Amino acid sequence: MVNNIVKELYIMKNFFFLTLLLSSFLIHSSHSKENLFVEAKKLFNDEKYEESKFLFQRNIVFNPKNADSYLYLAKIFKLEKDTKEEEKNLKTTLLLDPKNEEAIFLLINVELERSNFAKVKKMKEDFQLICSSLCKKIPSINERLKNFDTKNES
Repeated sequence: MVNNIVKELYIMKNFFFLTLLLSSFLIHSSHSKENLFVEAKKLFNDEKYEESKFLFQRNIVFNPKNADSYLYLAKIFKLEKDTKEEEKNLKTTLLLDPKNEEAIFLLINVELERSNFAKVKKMKEDFQLICSSLCKKIPSINERLKNFDTKNES
């Protein structure tokens, strides 16, 4: 009987230790995931784009629904002049966060560079409905559209 109690205590001690170890790992792991985005953004702001790109991509592995990571990747690809990847990441941002005005504005710029003015006009309407902090960009969009319309008339 004493043997059985000792065995049960040993099992309970091991179970407690493993539970503690596992919970400690999970807390550390989740804290690390949160820090990935913060660290990536800091590197981005410090213009260390390659390092930040790696961390944003790593953050997406752990948190595939983080729209901000895709947005920052789009900004990096814009700097790298990789329009295809920029557009892909902007569209993913908008899929996850349809009202992300910065992503819409950046996608409008991609379409303006392609001279896809019909699409820009439609996107501008959507942008006007949701903009709050970037509304001041609407006149520049209108000006670029107006310049295109003027060129087509001549």
